[in-house]
Amino acid sequence: MHEVLTKAYYWIAAELTTLLGFGLAIVFVAYLIRQKRSPASTLAWLLIVILAPYVGVPLYILFGGRKMSRMAARKAPVYAGAAHRTAPSIDSDTERLLRSYGVPEAKAGNIVAIVESGEEAYVRMMELIDEARSTIYLTTFILADDEVGLAVIEALARKARQGVMVRLLLDDVGSWWLRRRRLVPLIEAGGRVAYFMPMIHLPFRGRANLRNHRKVVIADGRAAMAGGMNLTASYIGPLPDPHRWRDLAIVVEGPAVEDLEWLFRSDWRFTTGENLPAGRRRVPLGSDQASIPTGRDRPGQTVVQVVASGPDVEGDPLFESLLALTFFARRRIWIVTPYFVPDDMLVRALVLAARRGVDVRLIVPWKSNHPIADLAREGFIRELHEAGAEVLLYRPTMLHAKAVMFDDRLAVIGSANMDNRSLFLNYEVALYVFSTERVAEVARWVERLAAGCTVYEPKRGGVREIAENVLRLFAPLL
Repeated sequence: MHEVLTKAYYWIAAELTTLLGFGLAIVFVAYLIRQKRSPASTLAWLLIVILAPYVGVPLYILFGGRKMSRMAARKAPVYAGAAHRTAPSIDSDTERLLRSYGVPEAKAGNIVAIVESGEEAYVRMMELIDEARSTIYLTTFILADDEVGLAVIEALARKARQGVMVRLLLDDVGSWWLRRRRLVPLIEAGGRVAYFMPMIHLPFRGRANLRNHRKVVIADGRAAMAGGMNLTASYIGPLPDPHRWRDLAIVVEGPAVEDLEWLFRSDWRFTTGENLPAGRRRVPLGSDQASIPTGRDRPGQTVVQVVASGPDVEGDPLFESLLALTFFARRRIWIVTPYFVPDDMLVRALVLAARRGVDVRLIVPWKSNHPIADLAREGFIRELHEAGAEVLLYRPTMLHAKAVMFDDRLAVIGSANMDNRSLFLNYEVALYVFSTERVAEVARWVERLAAGCTVYEPKRGGVREIAENVLRLFAPLL
């Protein structure tokens, strides 16, 4: 009798478990179809939810949220009633497209410097902190528990003791390994530290997939540094290090800083509820907002547009503008990125650009710090290579820089990688620099990178190509 009851129990449990899994799959399939996702992303989630519901459903609950996530919806859109609108500084289709999403207009009157090394970035950041007199607003994905991270904390604490308002915003996932006691000197000095979307919180409110990947330091609302560099010795430091990752940052002084500061204040208000004051600004250079002449731009007249992306931005202005620029490029599209796992539409646009004679160049690391991303990129870069694009693999060290150049008129530098996570999920920010001089400067930097690269050669083999195509199906989840 006992044996019969045991068998009946296991049979009923198995049936109920199967029915429960089937029911969960049906519910989440219906939910997925209702969402405004790309076909590739929808297909990837459908496959994992249908084939393995007990794995797929929890993964989706943890990682699948995007614009419609309840947590993301609590953050007010950064551009809702953002700022006054003035006449644009340039006549540009790109600028008009971005403004249609609510992105603030491009602004002239900026001094811009491209920062090519971790040593220079360290010096520039410490100068910004040291020269601040009223406010220091700093946000980063990773603040490490190493000599660089501790030096940054000490510099911030020193300014806080001098009466400067210091606000440090860290991503909870990126800065997970930073011991909280390291921040005590800053807090005791009067500074404030907050963690964006904490993973461990009662009631649970974190979202593993919605991370703040923005990296900006703003001093007095007058000068800022942004880009892809995290605050750890792997990225920046006072002394040269042959193993340090290659990255890129941009320092800007002028009216565009106002838009970067607005973005930080929005993130801080969402995280803490505190409304921060604007920094005390100097009179901006070129305040007449006159349009720059064609050709060479005058000193202090560089036009910059600050473009945020993420769940707090209506639509996808960063992705849509990159796509439009790819279609309209006439001479060159040069891309530097650590991870190349983009949307199929963007890849197709790059393929078509290469086929119509545009100089399409892609530089990625020979091996990145994410082997799965390296495997997933193979199908995409093979497609570019076969279309005639030049694909280069950077070998000296890990390449973490993010930059895109279009013709001779625009350079895009920021925190976003060329992958689905950065383009559609993370909170990111990029600076669109409309300047022939700055584009030429970035082009020279790209040429120096190319000197340390080898030309990509597709790895042949039927099994490998099948594996690459399978990974490509799940690329939207990476």
